[in-house]
Amino acid sequence: MSPSNDNPQTGWNFDNTYARLPEFFFTKQEAKPVGSPKLIVLNDPLAAELGLDPEALRSEANVAVFAGNEVPTGAEPLAQAYAGHQFGHFTMLGDGRALLLGEQIAPGGDRFDIQLKGSGRTPYSRGGDGRAALGPMLREYIISEAMHALGIPTTRSLAVVTTGETVVREQGLRGAILTRVAASHVRVGTFQYAAQFGEPADVRTLADYVIQRHYPELAELADNGEAGRYLALLREAVQRQAALIAKWQLVGFIHGVMNTDNMALSGETIDYGPCAFMDAYDPATVFSSIDRHGRYAYGNQPSIAVWNLSRFAESLLPLLHEEEDQAVRLAEEALHGFAWQFEAAWLQGMRSKLGLFGEQEGDAALVKDLLDLMHQHRADFTNTFLALTFGRREEPPMAGTSEWSEWLSRWQARLDGQTESQEAVRERMRRSNPAVIPRNHRVEEALEAAVERDDYGVMQRLLEALTQPFAHTPEQADYAELPAACDRPYRTFCGT
Repeated sequence: MSPSNDNPQTGWNFDNTYARLPEFFFTKQEAKPVGSPKLIVLNDPLAAELGLDPEALRSEANVAVFAGNEVPTGAEPLAQAYAGHQFGHFTMLGDGRALLLGEQIAPGGDRFDIQLKGSGRTPYSRGGDGRAALGPMLREYIISEAMHALGIPTTRSLAVVTTGETVVREQGLRGAILTRVAASHVRVGTFQYAAQFGEPADVRTLADYVIQRHYPELAELADNGEAGRYLALLREAVQRQAALIAKWQLVGFIHGVMNTDNMALSGETIDYGPCAFMDAYDPATVFSSIDRHGRYAYGNQPSIAVWNLSRFAESLLPLLHEEEDQAVRLAEEALHGFAWQFEAAWLQGMRSKLGLFGEQEGDAALVKDLLDLMHQHRADFTNTFLALTFGRREEPPMAGTSEWSEWLSRWQARLDGQTESQEAVRERMRRSNPAVIPRNHRVEEALEAAVERDDYGVMQRLLEALTQPFAHTPEQADYAELPAACDRPYRTFCGT
């Protein structure tokens, strides 16, 4: 794989700070060339944000870049090493089917990882083929862009190309490669890898790198006791994850595989394998085919986030204090901050969804009682809040019950006690309750059309509806419809 002769007007502007870390953290690697790459979808708005020319990206030279057949000028491809707890069990991992090309420096000076997912075997493939199938890559494109539109921190998708080759899973599938964009790909699992297989100096090197990359305001803090920048790093990571998980819960998003290697230190949502959005409200909802015991159910996501952050804290212990018991005390104090920060962010989000301004003592009970009613009557999570937003109080399945009438009276009394106008309340609710989410049946419909019939129009129309989820246009109404009743629960798969 040789440097690309791509159009200089494309806008590639690479730096490679991760490649300047000790080689303990990665393996330099070239992608495995594919036979017949074809561009399937390109994210023009994202390309422009990155300082790239969308038309130039459609050139044969840049399609070769997206396929891993060529290296853009300035890139230094590598596979990152990391470990992690997968469903509670620690194992050595790493980029088994992905390559980091480098960091694109955007016009504003921000840097973004450019990663090829599905680019072939690496030393971390653990017997896998290093490839990806078209369906899962399009799924990540759809869901990650929907999450971005919903205002949730996330990795994003720049392009998907087909490879012209077959990927063998339970059956032969069309091969594809996704170009993923992230603030970085450093994970909790990266720190676990450094702590387990490296020296304390490696953990310090990685922590300093993350501080410089994501938390530069911490760089000048003294490296001791309560004022230490590493304790501040832990606290910042706790805060970002509390805010992120609250945003997940507020739209009914279920990640599906919250292993420690899937928790990014940037605070972004990463890895859209067996993820999905909840229809009927139920905290026990699980979609992932491999989560047989509900470890990563919707209602468990906050507690799993704390569990993952605890593994991060364990990796940092030698940096927090020279005495272990003191280091543990400091870490525990930082971790305890998750509960109140998550609760505060989640409750404030729920107030917005219900049009509530300010804070009152009974707000938490009002929200809890609504969710209990929704659970009892299997009310759709998204559409229940839409019904309240637009005054369709008879629409939810609990309508007509005395419990619903009593709850509506309490909610109305809370609204009547506010000084804000009715229009201000409705506007707050419209901006907080999406008209459309990537409904599971709609995503499957788009994937089937693309994979089975080469029809990408269904996906494009879905993406158009998802791009402005708070627009509440008539065209979005179809995407709010619930799926037909089915005897079998919806299941998602990781794609490997």
